[in-house]
Amino acid sequence: MSKRVVVSLLGALLFSTPSSASSLADFYKSQGLTIVVGFGVGGGYDVYSRALARHWGRYLPGNPTVVVRNMPGAGSMTAANYIYTTAPKDGSQVATFSRSIPTQPLFDAQGVQFDALKMSWIGSPASEVSVVFAQGGKGFKTIEDLRARPMVVPASGLAADSAVYPFVVNALLGTKMKVVTGYRGSGDFMLAIERGEVDGTGGSSVSTLRSTRPAWIKDKSIDVILQLALRKHSDFPDVPLITDLAASEEDRQVIQLIFSRQEIAFPFAAPPGMPPDRLKVLRDSFHATLKDPVLAEEADKLGLEISPVSGEETLKILREAYAASPKLIELARAAVTPPLQ
Repeated sequence: MSKRVVVSLLGALLFSTPSSASSLADFYKSQGLTIVVGFGVGGGYDVYSRALARHWGRYLPGNPTVVVRNMPGAGSMTAANYIYTTAPKDGSQVATFSRSIPTQPLFDAQGVQFDALKMSWIGSPASEVSVVFAQGGKGFKTIEDLRARPMVVPASGLAADSAVYPFVVNALLGTKMKVVTGYRGSGDFMLAIERGEVDGTGGSSVSTLRSTRPAWIKDKSIDVILQLALRKHSDFPDVPLITDLAASEEDRQVIQLIFSRQEIAFPFAAPPGMPPDRLKVLRDSFHATLKDPVLAEEADKLGLEISPVSGEETLKILREAYAASPKLIELARAAVTPPLQ
């Protein structure tokens, strides 16, 4: 083949590429980017998303406007199903939803319309530690208190970590938390606590507490009872970690499988089948945004932690979870299953 033919072929390939830098800029200028949030306004996922939205556009081609669209429902399953089945696959929309959602099919596939291993994972702005806490004066200060009598806690849906986590703690540690569903998200949880509708929560993110009710931590107006993660949070060095309370090695492995989701605490995903260049742009711009000094300053004021997890790391964590033995998955499924009323 002559040099002229080779050059002609390479040129044809170059100019036939559908998403060159200029076309990506044109695309994002016209389409913008929408972040679909699986919860209502005011909770941790919403706060993170709105902080990102204020800065993400500067790192996308064309510097587009980034808007947030709240889509609460079914513990954020509605948003996950939407981004997988309905949203355009062109890079104009991403979604964030409960960290429990990506592994939900392992435990209960009811209502699931996605394959977590085929999602186009963008990453997470942070890993997370959740805590079980009670409003001060309610008489719940230790695990033994939770074992002695029921503590009423709010949840958005049976698939959300706000419900799953207390189910797991009840099943593996013998506590008696009573879950009440129907709340729209963590913002509603905090209001319910303030109104005295519930006693506390069975698994709220530390970042949610720090961003929405920092005075509760500073003034010690809540009693933090247990940490739900694979590692402790520096704010609560003396509060026990759930893995430390496991009754057996098998229980510890079940806990690790369930709470591995804490490593991808605020997952952002795009639809499956994304063009590789669009997925790369979303991932690269997402992580560039998380390194932005202005965002860092804003996050500090909001009480948001920034410890980015990449899309590749997210997928690796999920692949490991889905590769767990059938026995371990069955034990974990039993732990997260809502008890019979």
